[in-house]
Amino acid sequence: MTGYTMLRNGGVGNGGQPWMLRWSSRIRLTWLSFTLFIILVFFPLIAHYYLTTIDDADDAGKRIFGPRTGNELCEVKHVQDLCRIRESVSEELLQLEAKRQELNSEIAKLNLKIEACKKSIENAKQDLLQLKNVISQTEHSYKELMAQNQPKLSLPIRLLPEKDDSNFPLPKSHRNCRLHNCFDYSRCPLTSGFPVYVYNSDQYHFASSLDPLVKQAFESTVRTNVYVTENANIACIYIILVGEIQEPVMPKPTEIEQQLHTLPYWRSDGHNHLIINLSRKSETQNFLYNISTGRAMIAQSTFYDVQYRPGFDLVVSPLVHAMSEPNFLKIPPQVPVKRKYLFSFQGEKVESLRSSLQEVRSFEEEIEGNAPADYDDRIITTLKAVQDSKLDFVLVEFTCKNQPKASLPTEWALCGEREDRLELLKLSTFALIITPGDTHLVISAGCVMRLFEALEVGAIPVILGEQVQLPYHDVIRWNEAALIIPKPRITEVHFLLRSISDNDLLAMRRQGRFLWETYFSTSETVFNTVLAIIRTRIQIPAIPIREEMAVEIPHRSGKAAGTDPNMADNGDLDLGPVETEPPYSSPKYLRNFTLTAMDIYRNWNSAPGPFHLFPHTPFDPILPSEAKFLGSGTGFRPIGGGAGGSGKEFQAALGGNVPREQFTVVMLTYEREEVLMNSLERLNGLPYLNKVVVVWNSPKLPSEDLLWPDIGVPIVVVRTEKNSLNNRFLPWDEIETEAILSIDDDAHLRHDEIMFGFRVWREARDRIVGFPGRYHAWDIPHQSWLYNSNYSCELSMVLTGAAFFHKYYAYLYSYVMPQAIRDMVDDYINCEDIAMNFLVSHITRKPPIKVTSRWTFRCPGCPQALSHDDSHFHERHKCINFFVKVYGYMPLLYTQFRVDSVLFKTRLPHDKTKCFKFI
Repeated sequence: MTGYTMLRNGGVGNGGQPWMLRWSSRIRLTWLSFTLFIILVFFPLIAHYYLTTIDDADDAGKRIFGPRTGNELCEVKHVQDLCRIRESVSEELLQLEAKRQELNSEIAKLNLKIEACKKSIENAKQDLLQLKNVISQTEHSYKELMAQNQPKLSLPIRLLPEKDDSNFPLPKSHRNCRLHNCFDYSRCPLTSGFPVYVYNSDQYHFASSLDPLVKQAFESTVRTNVYVTENANIACIYIILVGEIQEPVMPKPTEIEQQLHTLPYWRSDGHNHLIINLSRKSETQNFLYNISTGRAMIAQSTFYDVQYRPGFDLVVSPLVHAMSEPNFLKIPPQVPVKRKYLFSFQGEKVESLRSSLQEVRSFEEEIEGNAPADYDDRIITTLKAVQDSKLDFVLVEFTCKNQPKASLPTEWALCGEREDRLELLKLSTFALIITPGDTHLVISAGCVMRLFEALEVGAIPVILGEQVQLPYHDVIRWNEAALIIPKPRITEVHFLLRSISDNDLLAMRRQGRFLWETYFSTSETVFNTVLAIIRTRIQIPAIPIREEMAVEIPHRSGKAAGTDPNMADNGDLDLGPVETEPPYSSPKYLRNFTLTAMDIYRNWNSAPGPFHLFPHTPFDPILPSEAKFLGSGTGFRPIGGGAGGSGKEFQAALGGNVPREQFTVVMLTYEREEVLMNSLERLNGLPYLNKVVVVWNSPKLPSEDLLWPDIGVPIVVVRTEKNSLNNRFLPWDEIETEAILSIDDDAHLRHDEIMFGFRVWREARDRIVGFPGRYHAWDIPHQSWLYNSNYSCELSMVLTGAAFFHKYYAYLYSYVMPQAIRDMVDDYINCEDIAMNFLVSHITRKPPIKVTSRWTFRCPGCPQALSHDDSHFHERHKCINFFVKVYGYMPLLYTQFRVDSVLFKTRLPHDKTKCFKFI
């Protein structure tokens, strides 16, 4: 206690020692703090200064921390070993880097090999799948051939006439003659080809009485007819021309009858003979009325009921254009539908039935129910009342301004000259034709002449009198082109005519134009129609239409054609079997004998008429779906065997509603060898390709050293007679399929696009199916048509530079379509594709079908095409308007859709595939 107090108070004892200790400890703490302050402040500043000035030193000696050279380091003895170790390690590192790079290159090469192997495996899988499809198709075809090893059909036993040609027993009356009792079928077997023998009229006395124009026109037609033969022993039909006879030198009926019975092949009763009496004027007399013609058929324009034998005799049209061709460009257009006059009639009745029969009946007696002797008075009164009402413009004149033409009793005589009558009919929507009052007069030359003139200028005939027998009435559906009204309905005629719609009016006018052009217009059509009527009645098919014989240009092939992946890429799907061994041609003439029995009315009442037999048509009937599984499956390839399926099953078979088939590529070219070769190579490996026909349109032959590609199917190079775009559509005999793919030599199409177009065409065989679309536009200022290639939401044409069509249309284009159209194509070297679209739309009344999104084609590096010329579009404008004049109306129809594959843009489960990858 006491010591502690002393220390605290600095007490004595040891003096100042405690105080010294305290002072020294304070000095040490102060120094230590000052030293730490100096270190912490100045050392970082000095370090920062030297670090920032290291890189600024110019000399190596001034660098404080600069690197030193190896020699300087090696001068130090103990560092030399480290240097050697460093150099050794550096060399090893360089060697390892070289080995690493070598290994990387080998790995890259191996990766490329792996990718190539994978691709080859995929290609092998595709080839294997294709081979399996080909094997399956071949096995199926083999089974079908084995099933048909025994022919189901052979030629029938030919009917032969008796050696002595014994006479048939005559019917009780010549009025009872029909084909079954007055015609010798043994002379006309089904396979005979319908030979016709025509007598030379100059060898008989009445030849001097024949109208020279009629005689000359008849002989000119006979010389070019394919059925006419000079061998009378094999003839089926024997024809003799007896009129029109000039009235001043008309022979006596007994003289004509005697000369007929002395014909060398008359055989006492005239069976299988046809007596033709053609009318060039409306006043032609019926001089055969009092002549015994036995079993011979009669073809003329005037018949009485006691003379006419239905189904045996023929009512023929007049021969107006005897030696002159009608000018189709002068025929008025079919539109506007309604013309100035609703209907018109001009005529004068020289002698009425009432006066001839000396009967007087009042109008009241007729109303009470007694059949009137003559409705003509009521007709006159009614028509005049309609004219006076002025509800519609009508023109009726019952008195001729000049002397009327000569006519039969009770017949309305024609007024004025033919040109004047045609001018009136051009202004008339309907043309009234009043049949003779004598009901015993079945038809008269005057009525037929009125019918001819009405059809010629597009006035719809309105025939008053249902008892009339119009020309070729047993095969022509006259109700589609004319109105046939009983005379008692005369008071309802005005109402009936006003109630017909524009659609029906135009349909009737168009059908009338077809009938006139096909059966009435020229001497050739009249004679061909007469023969076709008889041939149809005895069920003999027409002669096959001719094919264009191909003159092949020899060429060397053997150049291996590669497959452009852009042309054939379809993902993991195979586009179908490449059926090349052997090429499968479409069957021909399967319906040649059934056409004459089943399709009589369709053949006679639709273009092109009954004059040709086609190997196949796009209108053949289609079997129901179950038939292919129940006895009628020959040629069918159902998808999945009938179970259906998605992409892979779809590509393995054609499916559809018709049997399997292939198509032919027709490629028009002109001195563009390199472009042509490239286009041909792109067809390599294309499924269902039967053949390629190259139409060589140049007079200069291909180069002799030109090596053509080997694409797995025949390439036929056809030489043409002249440079014409019409050659594209010639029905070459080398085309052995129904389907034709017309393609330009510079058009680029992928394989999947071609296959899709082919499949679509198989379901629309009567239409053009293709890729580039165009349309016709109305030029409002000029009131005419324009050709337009701009992008549009509707189209009316598919260019045939890349399109499928049926070979049937190649026949029609080359042999049936008006020659004026082909001439214009040659004049302009343009418009052949427009002409084909006009033709198909005219026949079908349907628009074409566009497939995929392609609107045009580009060919990089190709020589400039004709379509790049400024005049190209101007010429196409002119073509369209000219074609409209020829047809009489605009056949093209608009369509507002295009076709894509069924599963396009459809979400599918992982185990399903699309029909096409890009379509």
